[in-house]
Amino acid sequence: MSDRLTEQKTDSKELFKGKIVHLFLDTVALPDGRSATREVVKHPGAVAIIAVNDQGKLLLVRQYRYPLDGIIYEIPAGKLEPGENPDHSAHRELEEETGYQCTQLEKVASFYSSPGFSDELLHIYFTDTLTPGKQHLDDDEFLEVCAVSLEEAERMVVEHQIADAKSVYAVQYLRLLALQGRKLK
Repeated sequence: MSDRLTEQKTDSKELFKGKIVHLFLDTVALPDGRSATREVVKHPGAVAIIAVNDQGKLLLVRQYRYPLDGIIYEIPAGKLEPGENPDHSAHRELEEETGYQCTQLEKVASFYSSPGFSDELLHIYFTDTLTPGKQHLDDDEFLEVCAVSLEEAERMVVEHQIADAKSVYAVQYLRLLALQGRKLK
């Protein structure tokens, strides 16, 4: 990375410390010497699981998302606990949200969800080795689990029922696997 693009933090104020995120208002020195402010959301990171059942269907969770004031379908996901290994978190979140366990997880990718204002790093996994377990939802978590074919998932993206980046990514990943000839069970 070129130094001529780097911004240097000169001040930082914590505005909010919550259960999931911390919000900071930072002052930075720009490469040309001027100053600017940056709103920064610190996030512990998260995992998401592209889980395909024995019938070749993608597991989704249907839930109300308060910031959107609406219900959407998403792949199972959750935040990392402090110091938690993402592989462990993926196994935990899959069972907590869907009631399924898996014998194998394949790491697909890691990416920043919104690097313009957040440091959240999202780790995406794939599994098609599901076995029934027991769902363990958080006290304030209400969701329904469903399974859809790849074609149904693609339609749901077009109809904006699947509308978050990680889940749209999951549908596209499954389409790529299908184009490569990989059978979804």
